[in-house]
Amino acid sequence: MTSNIIEIPFRRTQSVNLSAAIKNYIESKFDQQPASFTDDCRTIEQLREDAIHVVEPHKSGVERLTAYAAQLRYMSSKFPLELGVDFAWWPAIGYHSDSPVVQNNIRFELANILFNLAALYSQLAFANNRTTAEGLKQAAQYEMAAAGTLKFLRIEIIPDMRSTPPEDMDEVTLRSLEELCLAQAQECFWNKAVKDSMKDGTIARLAACVSDYYATAGDFAIKSDAISTEWIHHFTAKHHHFAAAAQYRQSLDCLQKRKYGEEVARLKDCLNCVNEGLKERKWINRVVEGDMNSLKSRVTEELKRAEKDNDMIYLIPVPAKSELSKLDRANMVAAKPPKEVVDGISMLGPKGQFGTPLFERLVPYAVHQAATVYAERRDRLVNQSIIADLEAMTTKLRDMLSSLNLPGSLQALEKPLGLPPSLVSKAEELRQQDALYRLKRSVEDTTKIKTSDLAIYQEGVGLLDSEKAEDDQYRSKYGTDRWSRQPSQQALAKWYKQSADLQGYFNSAGSSDNLVQTKIRENEHILILLTGPDRDIERYVPSSRGITISPALETSSSRLRGVLNDVSRLETKRRRKIEAIRSKAKSDDIHPALLAETARLEREHPMQPISASQFEHLFEERLEDYEVDRQMLGTEQEEQDQLIARIQEANKSFLNARRGENEQVTKDRERALQELENGYMRYKEIVSNLETGRKFYNDLAGHVTRFREGVRAAVNQRRQEASELEAELGMGGMHLQERRELRSQRKRETNVQQVQNPQAPTEVPDALPAPIPARAGAGSLSTPPVIAASAQTPSGPTMNAGPRNAVWSPEMGIRFGGPPMGAQPNGQASGFTQGRQW
Repeated sequence: MTSNIIEIPFRRTQSVNLSAAIKNYIESKFDQQPASFTDDCRTIEQLREDAIHVVEPHKSGVERLTAYAAQLRYMSSKFPLELGVDFAWWPAIGYHSDSPVVQNNIRFELANILFNLAALYSQLAFANNRTTAEGLKQAAQYEMAAAGTLKFLRIEIIPDMRSTPPEDMDEVTLRSLEELCLAQAQECFWNKAVKDSMKDGTIARLAACVSDYYATAGDFAIKSDAISTEWIHHFTAKHHHFAAAAQYRQSLDCLQKRKYGEEVARLKDCLNCVNEGLKERKWINRVVEGDMNSLKSRVTEELKRAEKDNDMIYLIPVPAKSELSKLDRANMVAAKPPKEVVDGISMLGPKGQFGTPLFERLVPYAVHQAATVYAERRDRLVNQSIIADLEAMTTKLRDMLSSLNLPGSLQALEKPLGLPPSLVSKAEELRQQDALYRLKRSVEDTTKIKTSDLAIYQEGVGLLDSEKAEDDQYRSKYGTDRWSRQPSQQALAKWYKQSADLQGYFNSAGSSDNLVQTKIRENEHILILLTGPDRDIERYVPSSRGITISPALETSSSRLRGVLNDVSRLETKRRRKIEAIRSKAKSDDIHPALLAETARLEREHPMQPISASQFEHLFEERLEDYEVDRQMLGTEQEEQDQLIARIQEANKSFLNARRGENEQVTKDRERALQELENGYMRYKEIVSNLETGRKFYNDLAGHVTRFREGVRAAVNQRRQEASELEAELGMGGMHLQERRELRSQRKRETNVQQVQNPQAPTEVPDALPAPIPARAGAGSLSTPPVIAASAQTPSGPTMNAGPRNAVWSPEMGIRFGGPPMGAQPNGQASGFTQGRQW
């Protein structure tokens, strides 16, 4: 260190294939073609290369760094933080500058660029000619720009990283560097005041403020794990140095105002302060030590003169230090971020300083998230709050008809011989669909997918079990005191939780599968009849010849037939309503409205990243369109209640009129027709249940695969840690601290290898994207069991603690949710430090 001020060194990095990562992400996550953004990818790649090669204090580097930073901030509204590229940066200061910090995080990249911008400003101040008044003023401006950039980094960028910052960019380290830059800026103003021969009182107030800034920088530096002891000693020495300079200048002001006793007291305090600063002479550079020695020599001479004059001439009592008034401060500096940093996004545009914003035509990632969230809410509203209620009404109506043996009892009377036309048409439908083979094939397909899912899941569980067995064996071998790492179920708690969740889903789905199989067995004989020839059905349905239909029976049967026709019309009308609601939801495209709202937000808040939560009011407005459909449910229920009352009344009259009319034969025919009618309805429900099961297991395949890969990565890491710990335990004579340092060294070597081999496999996400609901639809015919999935919120997915029951219908489907060593500043001594005037 050959100067009386410090420059902040640059953080170092290496080139990455940023454009390839962006293209891959666009291709996998967006519905736009990556090829249409080739020019943007090439430009951002070039901007990064220009920015990371700013390694010298030159003004041109400011625009290269700020231009790249502005584009990164703009891209943050288009892409998520984890873009898919590992940014590796070596710390600028601290005790681990030989190992890079690697993060897949755009904000981490931006933080490093802004740190280097602050370092560039500090180096420009360091290299600036500070022997002239204009040079001092420019150096002060550079230092304030560095402090402002650090403040912006600390307040605006680091909190949004959503990850642990490197140790040389934590809160206390950045605060210390910020205060250092302000101290050196204030020092420039103090030096300029000395050169301009301003009043001693003014210079004293400036110096006192310099001392305060250095003291604050030192306080934060002591709390930091990155700032070296050499810098801390420098801060301490400068703090005492400028406290002494302030008292010296104030003593000259006292001399002018004939306060001879106070002059002596302040000179004494000045000498004490400079002696405190010189206690740091072992660790500070020669320039700072020379400045303090120069001040000490002058103060010593002035103190001798002042004491002699006061003792022999003025005879004024010398006040104690506690009686001296505190010096006022004249603060000339502030941490104001440069306009290029704060308003960088607004400088993007066709005529902007930083050029056209890149990926402007790419729909922001938050818009895709918002569209997914809205689709889930809309579908949940439509399926669970509207369609499910309508279908529950229909199910209740059919159950009531079945309990009354309708329409079988009426068909048995109306057509005593042969088969009713409606039954013939239903049997023909099942024959054309080859119903039994369709059910068998669907069951086989679902079983294959389930078996594959279960095998993948059990492979992951097996990895957990084997890792736990290995850990227990090590713990038994070395003892819990020596084998000090966390047990498997604590260290891999998230994977054990996912294992339990997945097992719960398999169990719930297995119960549903068993219920479906039971329904198939119970209705198989009826389905065999319905898919066979008509003569088999006719033999199954007994005839009721010789029935005499009285006028009263004919009237009641006609009335009952009319009511049943009303039921058919109601069901037809209800099916059309359901289809209309589904079509309405399917055509409900919120993308244009989201894009319009995004454009408004970008105009009104250009610096604010777009998040899905900002579209909540839009969601509410769009969902209001379905309120009319929800209100329709009341009308439907009222209409059905009236119809049920009419059915019960008409059926009661029908039964009274039919009593005694060859009742046993008619009842046998009635029961057979009703069984065939019910068999047809059961077939429809079973097909829907099987389709739901197939979709469930298909969706579950992705989750169990991610579970297995995540467990595999975590277990491999645990095994590597176990190997290292066992090796350390084998070094019986090695000191514990040495073993820890060896482990840290191995981790740093691993980080370096990851940087050198960016294609190495990365860990699978450690959480399911959304809860996996147990497959529904295989319970009772009216209210099958269902596991309700939590909707993915804008802030991220959530996991349900367990299943809950709710009304479900097959058409609803099942949703799963949519993501060193201390740096040594160097430089040349500035000419103004020689022969400084105090």
